[in-house]
Formats: sequence, C-alpha cells, structure tokens
Amino acid sequence: MEGDVMDKVEATATVCDFDPISGCIPATKVEITVSCRDLLDRDTFSKSDPCEFSAFHDANCSLFGRTEVIDNTLNPDFVRKYILDYFFEEKQTLRFDVYDIDSKSPDLAKHDFLGQIYCTLGEIVGSPASRLEKPLGGIPGKKCGTIILSAEELGNCRDYATMQFCANKLDKKDFFGKSDPFMVFYRSNEDGTFTICHKTEVVKNTLNPVWQPFSIPVRALCNGDYDRTIKVEVYDWDRDGSHDFIGEFTTIYKELCRGQNQLNVYEVSGDCSLIKLQPFFPPFICFRTQIHFTVAIDFTASNGNPSQSTSLHYMNPYQMNAYAMALKAVGEIIQDYDSDKMFPALGFGAKLPPDGRVSHEFPLNGNIENPYCNGMEGILEAYHQSLKTVQLYGPTNFAPVVNHVASYAAAVQDGSQYFVLLIITDGVISDMAQTKEAIVNAAKLPMSIIIVGVGQAEFDAMIELDGDDIRISSRGKLAERDIVQFVPFRDYMDRTGNHVLSMARLAKDVLAEIPDQLISYMKSRGIKPNPVPVPAAYSFGDQPQTNPV
Repeated sequence: MEGDVMDKVEATATVCDFDPISGCIPATKVEITVSCRDLLDRDTFSKSDPCEFSAFHDANCSLFGRTEVIDNTLNPDFVRKYILDYFFEEKQTLRFDVYDIDSKSPDLAKHDFLGQIYCTLGEIVGSPASRLEKPLGGIPGKKCGTIILSAEELGNCRDYATMQFCANKLDKKDFFGKSDPFMVFYRSNEDGTFTICHKTEVVKNTLNPVWQPFSIPVRALCNGDYDRTIKVEVYDWDRDGSHDFIGEFTTIYKELCRGQNQLNVYEVSGDCSLIKLQPFFPPFICFRTQIHFTVAIDFTASNGNPSQSTSLHYMNPYQMNAYAMALKAVGEIIQDYDSDKMFPALGFGAKLPPDGRVSHEFPLNGNIENPYCNGMEGILEAYHQSLKTVQLYGPTNFAPVVNHVASYAAAVQDGSQYFVLLIITDGVISDMAQTKEAIVNAAKLPMSIIIVGVGQAEFDAMIELDGDDIRISSRGKLAERDIVQFVPFRDYMDRTGNHVLSMARLAKDVLAEIPDQLISYMKSRGIKPNPVPVPAAYSFGDQPQTNPV
C-alpha cells in the first residue's frame, strides 16, 4: 500500500555479471517474495520502520532491487517482488540486509541496521514449497528475528488488468470517527498458503470507500491461472500499524473478468463490489493479434568460407557466431507472441544441391513443402545444417523474401494477424530498387521488417531502408508507414566479451519499434482493441492460423 501506511520498509538487491561461458540464456524466471517476523525494535516511541536489501554476492555486485518501505511494523510483508533469472547449474548467492528507515536519506549509514542473511537462490527454490525461513544475524548478542523468502516460477502470461473496487456500509472501527479502509490482495500458492500481491491506498474516514483504479499483471494475481483463488482482506488503517481487520472474501480471476455485475459483489462486513475491470495489455495482446515470425539469412559468398574461422558463418564450438546470436536474441523474445512456436526459416544468395541453382528464398530445413522449424533451437539447427549442404554465392537480394512474407500478410488484413520478418545480412543490397518497391508495397500490410547487419561492412543502403529520418519511396510513391528497423550488430558487442549482454542490448533496440508499427497499422485501418473476453474462451489458439510458407 502506498501513502501513509507503506512508506517505511524497503529492500534492495544486486546482480553480478553473468558468465556466458558457463551459463546460457535465462530459461526460468522466478519471483521472490520477502517477509520478516519479530524484527528488532529500534524506535523509542513506535515500532521499527524496516527496509530490506538483497544482493547477488560475488566479487563485483550491483544493486538489483529494493522493496517498498512499511511504517511501524516488526512483521512486514513486502508487496514489491524480485524477479530473478534462475540457473540450475550455477551457485547464485544472495544477500538480504534489513534496515530501519528513519529519514529520506539514501545513505544506509544514516539508518539502523536490523540484520542480514546469506543464502543461495537454489536454497529458496529447493526448500519445501520453495519457502525458506532463516534467522537474521549480523548484530552480536541480538536476536534479530527471521526472514521468509518464497519463490515461484513465473508463467508466460503477459496480460495486465485494470480494476476498481468500492464498498458500502463497512464496519465502523474507530471510536471517534469512521473507518479508514484499505484492501490487501493475495495470490494463492500451490501449498495452500497465500502471497501478498497488491495493497490499495487508504481512503480516510468513510464506511463507503471508492478506491482508485489500479493496474496489475494477471501473472501477479494468479500466475496466469484464471481458476486460482485470489483472497482479498479489508482493514481499517491505524497510524501505529495495528490495523483492524474488517473482513475478507475470495474470488478467481475468471469471475473478476466478468466486470461489474451481481456476481462481483462480495460480503465482508458490508458489501464490497467491483466497479469495473478492463484490460490493459501490451499492444500485441490488446489487439489479440497472432504474431507470425519469419527469418531470412544471408548465404552470400561475401560472408567467407564457413569452414574458416574468419567467416561470419564459422561454427565455433565454444560460442555462437554473429548470425546465431542475432537470431537467438531477437527470436527468443518475439517467439513468446507466436502461439505455435513454429517458424518459417529462409535463406537467400546460395547455390542449392543437386543442380547448383541460385535461390533467394529457400527453406533452411530443405523442405519446401514444410519450411517450419520448431522454436529458436529448431531454426538454429536448420541453419547449421544448411551451411553443410549449400554453396555460398550471391548476389544479395532482399526483395524475394520481403515479397514472400508480404504475400501472406496481404491475405489477412483484419488485425487478427501481424507478420515480422527478420533479415540477417553481412553486406550491400544488390537489388536496392526492387527492395524499396517491395517495402513500399509491404508498408500497407500488417508487417514489419527487422534488418540486422553483421560484420564490418558499410551499411549505408540499410540505413536508407530504415525510414527514421527520410521515409523511403519507390517510383515516386512514399511508403505509407515506416516498417523497417535496421541495426548493425557490431554496435552492440560488449567490450568485455559478454555475449549475453550484447544479445540483450540488440534485442531491446531492434524490437523497440515493433509495438508502434503494429499500432500504426491498426490505426490506419481503424481497427480497435478487442474487449477482454470471458476467460473460458480466452485462447490464442482460437485465432486463425496463416503462417507464411
């Protein structure tokens, strides 16, 4: 809860650099919830105002987060969470420091230290029900209380919900005035316990409060399980932290999604009703749009002989080449929006067996009838196999793959589907005029193009295609929208050789314009976001399937 009550407890955390040699791209994210019990009381006239900090502990640590601050309590339950990447094969040491916050100073030396623990993320995850309880230490001769750390693997649900509650005729808890009510929301856990996930503001001196609307990830409420129990408690706020319990109710997100109706009126001490619940989703989800992702890889001879270490296609057994890194960086993010995780993967600029014909849109898996690859790993495997069978040649023609994907985008222009083409290339475009024409035509369609340049070539032509400064045109016709985003991968290479960091920076920049490009298409066609459906029918699989082949 923010404001009067929740201004005095907080936590911070630090993360050490991830070693790309010993680890991999994060596959599991966990959410850490922090509570403390029986903390030291450092304040003379009131209870401590604890604040908690947590850190990866290694030679070089940097702060990765801190909780909110809670007033006047020795038993804080923090709402703010830590989201961490969990690596089974690594020892990830954490440090949690707890402080009594007595001023707004950021200098921890000016606040009272309440205790500290060290543990590993594996300890938390591996504890019964992924709940670790340990005594705080760090102050000789003092019992510092305990800290409770709970971990839950995060689901893939990316939905957000905005909701608002009101109540009528709540119990009067204050002797000289009306109640000061606030609400506390809890997500149920698999072991039957509950984890706090939201607190509303306090509405002063009323038995008929109307709380402000708030947005919350559906993942935080129920981890994407629409039938998981949500518990809501209502309290009367007291300045000393001894809040009076008014009542509670339970519900599920499936019911909340029905919005304002008689089913969403809950009895506590009076009536607590849902005024409204409306969706607030990222652009892909708010339009309920199926994203189709296609990859096109440059197999021209300018990349160098793949068997030699100087080649951009060289398969180093210890690390990925630039093509693979660019593909994995972008693909692993955008694949979350493609429900079936089956992706067409194309190559261009190579001679194909058995007759040596040159192709500018061949399937990497060699199956022209079914060019789909299963996930990013499937694409990478098909890419590696192609290098063993095709002959790098030329020229560098983009228009065929652009037109290839555009033909599928042209068939579905109602907003239900959107197409993203990732082109990874090393050099100058040979068919610039044809590519411009293809992009101008594609700008009218539900389609975006990402171009990643690898190697040290000059990429002036690519920059021209990226219409950030000057919108491209063909035969006097201006592109309706800017749909191209170009970046040279060399600009994102980390100086320390941390490829994971390089890939993260690349993905962030190349995907930054996709939401706006999607929305610009929707607006140009007058397509509005779809209302939130009843969850029983909520399935991306219900969308029409028109993958490019």
